[in-house]
Amino acid sequence: QAQVVESGGRLVQPGDSLRLSCAVSGRNISDLAMGWFRQAPGKEREFVSAITHNGSPYYSSSVKGRFTVSRENAKNMVYLQMNNLEPDDTGVYYCAAAVSPFTFTIAQSQYGDWGQGTQVTVSS
Repeated sequence: QAQVVESGGRLVQPGDSLRLSCAVSGRNISDLAMGWFRQAPGKEREFVSAITHNGSPYYSSSVKGRFTVSRENAKNMVYLQMNNLEPDDTGVYYCAAAVSPFTFTIAQSQYGDWGQGTQVTVSS
Protein backbone atom coordinates (compact mmCIF):
# COMPACT_ATOMS: atom_id res chain seq x y z
CA GLN A 1 0.00 0.00 0.00
CA ALA A 2 1.25 3.46 -0.84
CA GLN A 3 2.15 6.10 1.69
CA VAL A 4 0.81 9.55 0.94
CA VAL A 5 2.09 12.61 2.79
CA GLU A 6 0.72 16.11 2.32
CA SER A 7 2.58 19.23 3.36
CA GLY A 8 2.47 22.98 3.01
CA GLY A 9 -0.64 23.90 4.92
CA ARG A 10 -0.55 26.82 7.34
CA LEU A 11 -2.37 29.93 8.49
CA VAL A 12 -2.64 32.61 5.80
CA GLN A 13 -4.64 35.77 5.22
CA PRO A 14 -7.40 36.20 2.64
CA GLY A 15 -5.88 36.89 -0.76
CA ASP A 16 -2.67 35.03 0.01
CA SER A 17 -1.24 32.12 -1.95
CA LEU A 18 -0.13 28.72 -0.77
CA ARG A 19 1.28 25.62 -2.43
CA LEU A 20 0.49 22.19 -1.10
CA SER A 21 2.68 19.22 -1.89
CA CYS A 22 1.84 15.55 -1.93
CA ALA A 23 4.58 12.96 -1.78
CA VAL A 24 3.76 9.35 -2.61
CA SER A 25 5.97 6.39 -1.82
CA GLY A 26 5.52 2.69 -2.34
CA ARG A 27 3.58 3.11 -5.56
CA ASN A 28 4.39 4.62 -8.94
CA ILE A 29 1.80 7.30 -9.63
CA SER A 30 2.62 7.81 -13.29
CA ASP A 31 -0.42 5.80 -14.40
CA LEU A 32 -2.77 7.03 -11.69
CA ALA A 33 -5.14 9.93 -11.38
CA MET A 34 -4.41 11.97 -8.26
CA GLY A 35 -6.97 13.94 -6.33
CA TRP A 36 -7.14 16.72 -3.79
CA PHE A 37 -10.04 16.85 -1.36
CA ARG A 38 -10.75 19.02 1.65
CA GLN A 39 -12.84 18.89 4.79
CA ALA A 40 -14.00 22.09 6.42
CA PRO A 41 -14.98 22.15 10.08
CA GLY A 42 -18.39 20.59 10.54
CA LYS A 43 -18.68 19.61 6.89
CA GLU A 44 -18.15 16.49 4.85
CA ARG A 45 -15.02 16.00 2.82
CA GLU A 46 -15.40 17.38 -0.70
CA PHE A 47 -13.65 17.23 -4.03
CA VAL A 48 -11.29 20.11 -4.81
CA SER A 49 -9.18 19.12 -7.78
CA ALA A 50 -7.76 16.16 -9.63
CA ILE A 51 -5.30 15.47 -12.36
CA THR A 52 -5.39 12.58 -14.77
CA HIS A 53 -2.45 10.27 -15.23
CA ASN A 54 -1.49 12.21 -18.35
CA GLY A 55 -1.84 15.65 -16.81
CA SER A 56 -5.36 16.93 -17.52
CA PRO A 57 -6.64 18.99 -14.59
CA TYR A 58 -10.12 19.19 -13.13
CA TYR A 59 -11.46 21.58 -10.51
CA SER A 60 -14.52 22.13 -8.42
CA SER A 61 -16.45 25.24 -9.34
CA SER A 62 -15.50 26.88 -6.06
CA VAL A 63 -11.77 26.83 -6.81
CA LYS A 64 -11.64 26.99 -10.59
CA GLY A 65 -9.59 29.94 -11.70
CA ARG A 66 -7.80 30.21 -8.36
CA PHE A 67 -6.22 26.77 -7.87
CA THR A 68 -3.84 24.90 -10.15
CA VAL A 69 -3.03 21.21 -9.82
CA SER A 70 0.14 19.74 -11.26
CA ARG A 71 2.19 16.60 -11.04
CA GLU A 72 5.80 15.57 -11.30
CA ASN A 73 5.80 11.86 -12.02
CA ALA A 74 9.58 11.52 -11.93
CA LYS A 75 9.45 12.55 -8.26
CA ASN A 76 6.12 10.87 -7.48
CA MET A 77 4.81 14.27 -6.42
CA VAL A 78 1.58 16.19 -6.87
CA TYR A 79 1.04 19.86 -6.11
CA LEU A 80 -1.85 22.21 -5.52
CA GLN A 81 -1.14 25.88 -6.06
CA MET A 82 -3.79 27.94 -4.32
CA ASN A 83 -4.09 31.63 -5.11
CA ASN A 84 -6.42 34.33 -3.85
CA LEU A 85 -7.37 32.22 -0.87
CA GLU A 86 -10.70 32.86 0.82
CA PRO A 87 -11.91 32.02 4.34
CA ASP A 88 -14.15 29.31 2.83
CA ASP A 89 -11.00 27.53 1.65
CA THR A 90 -10.21 26.70 5.27
CA GLY A 91 -10.01 23.01 5.99
CA VAL A 92 -7.88 19.92 6.06
CA TYR A 93 -6.60 19.14 2.59
CA TYR A 94 -6.08 15.54 1.59
CA CYS A 95 -4.22 14.05 -1.32
CA ALA A 96 -5.23 10.66 -2.67
CA ALA A 97 -4.26 8.21 -5.39
CA ALA A 98 -6.81 6.53 -7.60
CA VAL A 99 -7.40 2.85 -7.06
CA SER A 100 -7.21 1.86 -10.70
CA PRO A 101 -4.67 2.96 -13.28
CA PHE A 102 -5.62 4.83 -16.44
CA THR A 103 -9.01 5.82 -15.06
CA PHE A 104 -10.36 9.14 -13.90
CA THR A 105 -13.03 10.02 -11.39
CA ILE A 106 -13.76 12.62 -8.75
CA ALA A 107 -15.57 10.09 -6.57
CA GLN A 108 -13.79 9.69 -3.26
CA SER A 109 -14.66 6.00 -3.16
CA GLN A 110 -12.42 5.43 -6.17
CA TYR A 111 -9.35 6.79 -4.39
CA GLY A 112 -7.64 4.18 -2.28
CA ASP A 113 -4.49 5.69 -0.81
CA TRP A 114 -5.03 8.73 1.34
CA GLY A 115 -2.73 10.96 3.31
CA GLN A 116 -3.32 12.29 6.81
CA GLY A 117 -4.05 15.76 5.52
CA THR A 118 -2.57 19.20 5.97
CA GLN A 119 -4.40 22.07 7.65
CA VAL A 120 -5.06 25.23 5.68
CA THR A 121 -6.53 28.14 7.60
CA VAL A 122 -7.48 31.36 5.84
CA SER A 123 -8.23 34.09 8.31
CA SER A 124 -7.51 37.74 8.91
